[in-house]
Amino acid sequence: MIEIKGLTKKFGDFLVLDSLDLKIETGETKVIIGRSGCGKSVLLKHIVRLLDPDAGIVLVDGQDISKLDSKKMNQLHMKIGMVFQGGALFDSLSVWENVGFVLREYSTLKEKEIRERVKEALSLVNLYDVEDKMPSELSGGMKKRVSLARALCVRPQIILYDEPTTGIDPITADAINALIDELHDKLKVTSIVVTHDMRSAYKVADNIAMLYQGKIIAEGTPDEIRYTHDPVVHQFITGAAHGPITNQDQGKE
Repeated sequence: MIEIKGLTKKFGDFLVLDSLDLKIETGETKVIIGRSGCGKSVLLKHIVRLLDPDAGIVLVDGQDISKLDSKKMNQLHMKIGMVFQGGALFDSLSVWENVGFVLREYSTLKEKEIRERVKEALSLVNLYDVEDKMPSELSGGMKKRVSLARALCVRPQIILYDEPTTGIDPITADAINALIDELHDKLKVTSIVVTHDMRSAYKVADNIAMLYQGKIIAEGTPDEIRYTHDPVVHQFITGAAHGPITNQDQGKE
C-alpha cells in the first residue's frame, strides 16, 4: 500500500531522514518507534505530502505522490485519515463540526448525509450524544477519540497515527490501543502508528520498525523487537540511560 524509497530530508544543516526505505503492506499495522525528535512525524508528513522530500519517492497505492496534481492529491487525501498528535481539534468548532470538517470542505455530500457519517464515525470510537459539545468540554481521552472519528469520517483505506497515546493516562492509553486494534480488525485498514510508547507498540503492531539517525535500523514482529540483540534497539525499548544512544542523537520533529 505504501512504499518509501531513498527518502531524504534536511532542515538547514540537520539531516532528519537519510535515504530511508520502508514498505507497509496492505492491511498491515506498522509501528514506527524512535526517540522524540528523530523524524517520525516528519516521515508521516511526507506520506500525506505536507512535506516534499529533498530526494527519494513516496508511493501510495502504486502512485508517486510527487507527480499528482492538486485534484488527484485531494482524491488521495480522501483515502487517508490522519490522527494528529494532541488531537488538533478546532477549539471554536463543535464535535460534529470537527468530525465532519473534511467532508464539509471537500465532498459534495449534503448536510444531513454528513451528520449521518459523523454519527457513524463517533459510534465506531464508542462516543454517543457528544455531537454538540465543544472540545473544552471533553476529557483528554475523549479528544483523542474525536480526532480518530474525524479520520474515520472519510472512510479511509489508510490511517496514520501520530503519537496516539501521548498526554493521556495509562488506562486511557490502553483503551486507545484497544480501539486501534478493534478498528484495524473491523475496517481492514492499513495503519501506520508513530510512537515512543513501547507498551502501545507491542499491543497494536503487526510489524515494528525503528527509526534512528535518519534510517530504519531494525524491523520485525513485536517479539523479534522485544528480544533483539541489537544494542541500539535494546537500549531504546528498555529505556536504559546508558548505551550507544546519547542525547546528541536527538533531533527535531
